[in-house]
Amino acid sequence: MSFLPSRRRRRVLLGAAALTAATIAVAGCATQSPESGGEGADGDFSGQTLNALLITSHEGAGNWLKEHFEEETGAEVNLTIVPYDEIGSTLALDQQSGANTFDVAAPWYVSIGDLAEGGSIQDLTDWIDETPSLDTDDFIPSINDPYTLVGDRRYGLPFDGDTHVLFYNKEILERNGITEPPATWDEYLADVKTITENEGDDGVYGSAIFGQKSPLILGAAYANRLAGFGGEFVDEDGKPTINSPEAVAAAEALVDAVPYAFPTAAETDFGVGNGAWYDGKVAFIENWTDLGVGSETNPDSKVAGKWGVTTLPVGGENTEARASLVAGFTWVVAANTEKTDLAKAFIEYASSSEVNSELIVADPQTGIDPNRESSLESEAYGETYPDLQRVNRTTLSGSLAWPTGENASQAAQILTDELAKLIAGEGGTAQDTLDRVQAEWEEILG
Repeated sequence: MSFLPSRRRRRVLLGAAALTAATIAVAGCATQSPESGGEGADGDFSGQTLNALLITSHEGAGNWLKEHFEEETGAEVNLTIVPYDEIGSTLALDQQSGANTFDVAAPWYVSIGDLAEGGSIQDLTDWIDETPSLDTDDFIPSINDPYTLVGDRRYGLPFDGDTHVLFYNKEILERNGITEPPATWDEYLADVKTITENEGDDGVYGSAIFGQKSPLILGAAYANRLAGFGGEFVDEDGKPTINSPEAVAAAEALVDAVPYAFPTAAETDFGVGNGAWYDGKVAFIENWTDLGVGSETNPDSKVAGKWGVTTLPVGGENTEARASLVAGFTWVVAANTEKTDLAKAFIEYASSSEVNSELIVADPQTGIDPNRESSLESEAYGETYPDLQRVNRTTLSGSLAWPTGENASQAAQILTDELAKLIAGEGGTAQDTLDRVQAEWEEILG
């Protein structure tokens, strides 16, 4: 059954237009007392408090959800904000220690398998299957399964449909005689080399590469190239293929580009890289599509009206542009919450098409990207950010997802640690590096 309120209608602002969202019908539910964690007969959660755990870059989205969900339901929402690389461990420790502080969280999808195996999150399969109002067929297929499935069970609902695309500064390209963005990683390398050699002494560089040692940072830079070369992390049976020729070529392409990136690539995280982009100091940056929203709405942006966006380049024998699901976050319900009804109501609301459509165009920027076909194709998104809508359609098929399931987080960290050695010149060849990763992955992933 749906737990969303039936008697209220909400107004959502999509760009400059105000739209009235359709009321979400509630299946008949028995009245429960607030103490039981249930809702009243009218869908009212007044007097109840929900504790939500989010990452730093989702604080804006969290504040939006807090305001609107409280208005809708009468519940109070408390937000706890942690760094992106701490959310999974924070939730696991909270649940396994018996503290049981949190009711819902939105961790990186790669951690879902370990959280499920550790008994930290609820199996939501039956609820999802029995709740038509969730409209799960509307979730982008290449996002829904990696984000929510562990084996044949579902543990959450997609929140932030994160895929990387390639942004470029039109003015920098024009100054350097580059008439169009690169279609291949070889063309990308030639362009970033030209720009850095021409303008590096003036503090302008060919690219910003996220190289800091984290699966969501350096791992993302590698995943973008692996996708472009047509490679896979694992085969259709879940067996590692991380030392394939395509995987090795992707690692070599990353190493080749680092000398022409914004200094120092190995220390560049989101804040540094995004800051260089907004300041107009880099020609190219691989980033989530919401960077385009920030490029227009961020008050510190010097690139408003000066940027373009395209799909990730291709490499080797691959000729079809492909997205990489380098991040991506999933709403989950804490295993030991006593407010399961309220928690389900919240994640149904937060993952809905209406809310996602609002968040992807919100000003200030919320850091949220499309997770549904309907929000991706929404009129407001298309009118406000037509180029983002166009490139984001690459998420609909063929996207490269990280391995999921038990030990997936460990596998991602192993790869990232070895890549860090490689770009620092300490890991031997790309083949040597990925052979070591392959051996370790075979032990922990099978």
